[in-house]
Amino acid sequence: MALSEIDRNLIDRCLSHKPHAWEDFVDRFMGLVVHVVNHTAQNRSMRLSLSDREDLVAEVFFTLVDNDLAVLRHFRGESSLATYLTVIARRVVVRKLVSAPHSAAPLDDGQMPENATSVEQRIEDQEEVAQMLESLAGTEADVVRMYHMEGKTYGEISQAIDVPENSIGPMLSRARTKLRSRVDRATS
Repeated sequence: MALSEIDRNLIDRCLSHKPHAWEDFVDRFMGLVVHVVNHTAQNRSMRLSLSDREDLVAEVFFTLVDNDLAVLRHFRGESSLATYLTVIARRVVVRKLVSAPHSAAPLDDGQMPENATSVEQRIEDQEEVAQMLESLAGTEADVVRMYHMEGKTYGEISQAIDVPENSIGPMLSRARTKLRSRVDRATS
């Protein structure tokens, strides 16, 4: 898959240090990076604490911004940006899991690391989810409902609504951004 015009524009904005470009980039790819962290740890039979997961996600984004966005500057556009970022994120996560002593522990039989923390957050955030659903429509509302209310994984949601799995995280992120902006407008 070739580089989309949206991603090309986003990279150009980031490399030109345009206002809010990096925030837009993070919003678009946070879900992908979290998924790569979870999937990589699971494939290596490791359970991550919430702190370890957040550290690994932060390390991936730090790698992207390090040396004036050198990783993005080296992107040649021969694949989709999501594919490129998946490879970069996986390399960073594997390197960190192998080299640094994390509190990551081997998985016991029957444990599902990817959703353990997410399910707790889903239960705690039910009021916020209900507010989000009131202000969303269509596919975004379906994604928020399936993820937060029904506890479905990105893969299950992807299959249910027939969109690429790496689109689910950004959709959730955009929904949260919309909610934040509505709350900000209401309180101003």
